[in-house]
Amino acid sequence: MRLAPTSLLRRERAVVLLALAGLTALAWLYLLVAQRDMAMPMAPMDDMPDMAMPFPAGWVLAMWWIMMLGMMLPSAAPMILTFEALQRRKWERHEAYVPIAIFLAGYLLVWGGFSLAATAAQWWLQQNALLSPMLALATPPLGGALFVMAGLYQWSPLKSACLRQCRSPFAFLLNQWRDGWSGALRMGAGHGAYCLGCCWVLMALLFAVGVMNLLWVAAIAAFVFAEKLLPHGIWIARLGGIAMATFGVWLAAS
Repeated sequence: MRLAPTSLLRRERAVVLLALAGLTALAWLYLLVAQRDMAMPMAPMDDMPDMAMPFPAGWVLAMWWIMMLGMMLPSAAPMILTFEALQRRKWERHEAYVPIAIFLAGYLLVWGGFSLAATAAQWWLQQNALLSPMLALATPPLGGALFVMAGLYQWSPLKSACLRQCRSPFAFLLNQWRDGWSGALRMGAGHGAYCLGCCWVLMALLFAVGVMNLLWVAAIAAFVFAEKLLPHGIWIARLGGIAMATFGVWLAAS
């Protein structure tokens, strides 16, 4: 395996930060364009009886996956940078160097799996007339129940266990370390799995407020960032859970 050039390794941290910022910006630009396209006048759903979705399934899958990229990459940056630092130290000891893109690919594959499940869920909801044309749950009680479920999940042992792993990059890599390209892919997928366990219900809330409601997309992304990276993040998650459950009860009652 060829080692990375010295000049590239010295600049890699800055390159990684710029790349993550660029990918996040491109993802949000895509979402802005997609939201504009969805806001264009559409024929009533009654005029399209043979269509399961107003847009092709491949487009919906891409939309979900790119949305996950834009929402999750900022909070995953410390883990990615920690992996980069450990790989640089391996290079300095003249050991095999693994590109950071391999770790990131494993992480994104997990969220690709979630995006596939979200696409299937959206198809099922639309088939059963449970989504409005703006891709929000058609009745407040359903949306309220989803918020209550999200609030309760914020207090669950599984949520706490996954969140602790996401908040401790060095400890995660120390305990989960695997050598080689396949090992980096597995570590990226493992971190992605913990992030998925931490945040999947929060992402599901988009069905309650509108899949392409970018204000809510930004709010959920900011909440994920806060609970994963700010001090006392576990209590941010739990207090947020109380707020979600309270809002869910109000929404259902309305």
